[in-house]
Amino acid sequence: MHTTLPIREDRAPARRRAGRWIRPDLAAAPCGARTRAGRPCRAPAVHGKARCRMHGGAPRGNRNALKHGWWSAAEQAERTLAAALIDAGARVLEEVAEGEG
Repeated sequence: MHTTLPIREDRAPARRRAGRWIRPDLAAAPCGARTRAGRPCRAPAVHGKARCRMHGGAPRGNRNALKHGWWSAAEQAERTLAAALIDAGARVLEEVAEGEG
């Protein structure tokens, strides 16, 4: 026996998109860009933006690199300290060389 679910009037009907059923009130707005062929882009816009990730809606660069690795604040501070120690050592060596000569 097949039962049908009651239709809720407060929701828009679901539609098929990219092989899945998506309710329009939950789906992202379409990207506002146009393709080189002149047709509108069919990709969904990034949350809170008007463009998809391929047309400028996604942030640029690797944001994770700011937390880990070469560009993290701790690594930058360590490199600055190392450069200051090398400069101080070079000044001491210059002073010793001037004192001998």
